[in-house]
Amino acid sequence: MPTALVLGGGIMGLCAAWGLLRAGFAVTVLEQDAIPNPRGSSVDDHRLIRHAYGAQRGYMRMVDDAYAAWDALWDDIGETLHVPTGVLALDEGAGDWLPETRAALRADARPFSDLSAAQVNERFPLLDGAGIADALHMEAGGVLLAGRIVAALARHLEGRGVRFRQARVRDLAGGFVLEDGTTLAADAMVVAAGPWAPRLLPRLPVTPSAQVVVRLRPADPAWARMPMLLDLSAAGGFYMVPPVAGTPLKIGDHSFSLQGDPDAADRTPDPSEVERILSLAERRLRGLRDMAPAGAATCFYDVEPKEEFILRREGPFWAMSGFSGHGFKFAAVLGLRLARTIADDENPAALARWAAGQESIPA
Repeated sequence: MPTALVLGGGIMGLCAAWGLLRAGFAVTVLEQDAIPNPRGSSVDDHRLIRHAYGAQRGYMRMVDDAYAAWDALWDDIGETLHVPTGVLALDEGAGDWLPETRAALRADARPFSDLSAAQVNERFPLLDGAGIADALHMEAGGVLLAGRIVAALARHLEGRGVRFRQARVRDLAGGFVLEDGTTLAADAMVVAAGPWAPRLLPRLPVTPSAQVVVRLRPADPAWARMPMLLDLSAAGGFYMVPPVAGTPLKIGDHSFSLQGDPDAADRTPDPSEVERILSLAERRLRGLRDMAPAGAATCFYDVEPKEEFILRREGPFWAMSGFSGHGFKFAAVLGLRLARTIADDENPAALARWAAGQESIPA
């Protein structure tokens, strides 16, 4: 039986392990902390899945494959950890993202609705529609319960014989070199180390980026029936995840800090950064200042300059990196496609182009 080592126990590493297990590999996952790792990029209450993707039509179309892969994963773990919400995108000016999204959706005959500010107020009274110049709503899309997915997938893999080893890798030299000098190698070796990956593979065009999210507990249960919200204001946009399945409402901004150390012992957000994010959202979310605080957190993205995913060969290793805050929704299909490429000795260049959203590859 061929062997595989996967470095990283976040969603990308676990989905790579899942794909390799299904492809017939004996898999070991290396993770520096316990799983789910609270310092990991993918261990949070939720992540979003949506077809609305601006001009990035490759990723828009990849969402169909992502949903199919998640369905396969739900079958394997025995539960569905996805809550349909739909998506509402708003713009106060003449930005490109909404018109590009609309053109891409229309070209693929995907249903959506255009809304005026008055219609936003009427359909979503928890929002303030003041200043909206453009709005788009889709019924498709939803929330992936991220932390629960990571935990459930890890349990499933362990139950299927995947080995988990808590160890920190200090170097790559023909294999994974651990801190005690031991080198581990396998037929397939995957580096899915999130913001830690550039330290091991410095050629990766990836920057660790500390991102602050703010969590709130609204008293009105109607918030749990809201769509995910993408506010694209030129003055400073934000996103809102509704409080589905017992999770808090979450808000964050669309910009990358492109700074921070993922190994920092203290990840406490700066109060001024928390206030900045609250200020972005309070003009749109009615009663935001009356919501009970549920904490704020710093997570890390691994940002690629064009926000294109990296799945490529790096010597004897396969790198999964550059997910730039929008990769979680594709983790299941990325893991399956990477495993297929490895198992069937397919063209790695085609995989790399597909992962970057540049072209499709056969299902």
